[in-house]
Amino acid sequence: MTNRSYSLVLETPAASPEVTHRHYLNKLSVETDVADVYYDMKHGLNDFLLIDVRSEKAYAECHVAGAINLPSNQISAETTASFSKDQLIVVYCWSPACNGGTKGAARLSGLGFKVKEMLGGIEYWRKEGNEVEGTHVETAPMVG
Repeated sequence: MTNRSYSLVLETPAASPEVTHRHYLNKLSVETDVADVYYDMKHGLNDFLLIDVRSEKAYAECHVAGAINLPSNQISAETTASFSKDQLIVVYCWSPACNGGTKGAARLSGLGFKVKEMLGGIEYWRKEGNEVEGTHVETAPMVG
């Protein structure tokens, strides 16, 4: 093991509080999490469209109750024509290890929609014991 005479944490100086504050506000403007989505839905504050961007098969087996399915690779002007650009869209995929939600959010925002990615995906939704629907809610894989 190498004995270092400098700090790896302090090697790169920390940003100013103003820059840090802006960074985290920007991050929150494009991300949400399972607990916040669940809370809003439970309290009738779900004036957002929740989209599962996984495959049709994965969605059919198990998805967040109330979510619609639009696989990320099928997002286009045609498949989103009925969506309102005034309504926030929240997308999710499998888990923190999946970038399908990120791809979906990029495609939707590229089409002019306001969008946030739900961190944790269906894996953390289920781990937190929240309601799911589908043909195999008990046996569907946790990750894809």
